[in-house]
Amino acid sequence: MSLVRRSNVFDPFSMDLWDPFDNMFRCIVPSASSSDSETAAFANVRIDWKETPEAHVFKADLPGVKKEEVKVEVEDGNVLVISGQRSREEEDKNDKWHRVERSSGQFTRRFRLPENAKTEEVKAALENGVLTVTVPKAEVKKPEVKSIQISG
Repeated sequence: MSLVRRSNVFDPFSMDLWDPFDNMFRCIVPSASSSDSETAAFANVRIDWKETPEAHVFKADLPGVKKEEVKVEVEDGNVLVISGQRSREEEDKNDKWHRVERSSGQFTRRFRLPENAKTEEVKAALENGVLTVTVPKAEVKKPEVKSIQISG
């Protein structure tokens, strides 16, 4: 599975597009560089986004990633950016590896936040390999109704 990155943050359908044909050719002709496949494997960090009455809550599974290896930022006033890197495990020349399935490399995910997001009050916490980012919502102002007296 491969993601095609687009740079237009104003189009919600332009980011993180899955290209079903990308891996088809990699199976036939493997890449000469293993670091590209390692980065691609970790690039697809799974993130849930739910909206509660009080906030937008993002949860990302980041097992084995330290707090220092993750960045949470707000770009252009309303784009939440979650990025980071999982370091590769140190290899000892005496070790004999039978299987390597855990991925390493960099990842970046971007989410365009709605207008009611209070981007100046974003909070993030990393516990037990799960990053939780909370973006509070601004209170919805109820329209003011003013009664007009009818003369006559």
